[in-house]
Amino acid sequence: MTRPGKLFVISGPSGAGKSTVIARLLKRLNTVYFSISATTREPRRGERDKIDYLFMSEAEFQNMVKNDQLLEYAEYVGHYYGTPAQPVAEKRKAGYDVILDIESAGARQVMEKIPEAIGIFLFPGSFKVLEERLRLRSTDSEEKIKQRLIKARSECRSIKMYDYIIINDRVETAAEEAAAIITAEKCRTSERIHLLKEEC
Repeated sequence: MTRPGKLFVISGPSGAGKSTVIARLLKRLNTVYFSISATTREPRRGERDKIDYLFMSEAEFQNMVKNDQLLEYAEYVGHYYGTPAQPVAEKRKAGYDVILDIESAGARQVMEKIPEAIGIFLFPGSFKVLEERLRLRSTDSEEKIKQRLIKARSECRSIKMYDYIIINDRVETAAEEAAAIITAEKCRTSERIHLLKEEC
């Protein structure tokens, strides 16, 4: 019988490099599934529907909320983001470890619903570096950047609810640390004791 996969919640402020780190992580581990979030915001340059996000209208999103089809959802800087529940449940049942990329309010909802979820907080090391990254991205207005920095400080106040912190000052190192966390969680006694029942 296939053992259910674990659920990893990765959070961090916009500009922390979550998408880049997760992309590197997925190349390292073939038993990991990245859950695509639904959002009402417009795609950024290079983003693709159903690959990077499920882009939808606010009416479509609210319909999913009404029908209880989201594991969590939140409003972030004027747009809605949420995690469709069905793909997460199906992949975990099939034995895949599932990664969610969600902000702190959504992470709290998931951890309340699924207490065994493992939280990882990603941060670039300083707010100065974070601001530089947001400006280099050239996708937001000055007002949006200010909003994102205010939101980042708010998210940092929730940091104690996470199990792990990764400082993303180098992408490869951050991806290595994320992979190490997933591997360590899979090696817990509770996860492996069934393999030794006849031996011990």
